[in-house]
Amino acid sequence: MTADAIDPLRVELFPAAQRSLRIACVTETWPPEVNGVSLTVARMVEGLQQRNHDVQLIRPRQPRHDGVAGAGTSAGSDDEPGATRLAEEPRLHEVLMRGLPIPRYPNLRMGVPSKRALVKLWALNRPDVVHIATEGPLGWSALQAARHLKLPVASDFRTNFHAYSKHYGIGWLHKPIMAYLRKFHNATQVTLVPTEALRRDLESYGFRNVEVVSRGVDTALFHPARRSEALRAQWGVRPDDLVVHHVGRLAPEKNLTALVAAWDAIRAVQPRARLLLVGDGPARADLQARLPDAIFAGQRRGTDLAAHYASGDLFLFPSTTETFGNVTTEAMASGVPVVAYDYAAAGQLIRPGLNGQLAPLDDTAAFVRTALALAQDTEARRSQGLAARDTAAALDWTSIVARLEQSLRRIVHSPAPQEGLSALRAATN
Repeated sequence: MTADAIDPLRVELFPAAQRSLRIACVTETWPPEVNGVSLTVARMVEGLQQRNHDVQLIRPRQPRHDGVAGAGTSAGSDDEPGATRLAEEPRLHEVLMRGLPIPRYPNLRMGVPSKRALVKLWALNRPDVVHIATEGPLGWSALQAARHLKLPVASDFRTNFHAYSKHYGIGWLHKPIMAYLRKFHNATQVTLVPTEALRRDLESYGFRNVEVVSRGVDTALFHPARRSEALRAQWGVRPDDLVVHHVGRLAPEKNLTALVAAWDAIRAVQPRARLLLVGDGPARADLQARLPDAIFAGQRRGTDLAAHYASGDLFLFPSTTETFGNVTTEAMASGVPVVAYDYAAAGQLIRPGLNGQLAPLDDTAAFVRTALALAQDTEARRSQGLAARDTAAALDWTSIVARLEQSLRRIVHSPAPQEGLSALRAATN
């Protein structure tokens, strides 16, 4: 074909390849730490790598996993960048920073102020965009460093710190916590949240530039086929016995009093039913004293965790402090009906009577009634479990990571929000 024969319209329609991005991802939690934030951030990083982006992962060093200081993986002080190491995965470069244990969460770490270290690091190896997954001291330092270098910043709102405060006797901190979070996120070009309801809630508090990027679920790992009669036999239950279960941190902010109330009601009418609790936390000892016949499985991972999900019959999730609630989608993917409150992932995905059940937010009596009704209806649990699996099957991580990529690309050349930047400067002067 000659040049004269080329149709200019066809040339314009031929898509240009998009170049890969250099993304600095900052997080204060990372596997093997077990929580929804660490697991979600890991899936996002993995997905960005698969889409041919280079990810610089900046996180606190985990002593049990990353080795001791001075062994080649330790982090530096605020004056020096953290030590780096090349990860085994392609397109991933880790920068390990100093960290400290979080009070009441001894297995988790939080970063320490590290602005100067990050300025030096990014001045030498400038990323296209900074993505801050957590709002702790390391995330705050990353925000200041990025603004100093005029780097575009995206942030995630992943944990309801403002909601947690009331469960630890510090409800009076709600307003200052929200003021800090608003100042933090409004100094970024975009704040990413997992649900439309949370977007509306944050906007009512004065948050700007909020976008929804949902969360996915590993439907190959969490699958009804993981159900194990051998595992159920270990629990001492027969094939036709009801297993009511819950997966998550055993802590005050998870509203476990509602779970206990629902379990008491169920046990009163089904004495052979068993309660399975998967997870650990500061409330475990009190729960064991209150529920001596319950099965406390502790923390589980991988296929073992998936088997625990699928081998139960009714999943109760009473938490009212989630930004999303990954366990909701994991239970649904496992073919188990969920009873939860009407908000977060449950409010977004569950259609009452079709693929699970919902109670009005903070209505414990309704939660108990709803759980009891479904516990007594074997056929409803079966049909709703099947429909729950179908719902979860549509939550593909590939499309969700693509949505994240779209948000990051859009802000690469966008200016920093001046009002948020002014507040940030005032706070750090």
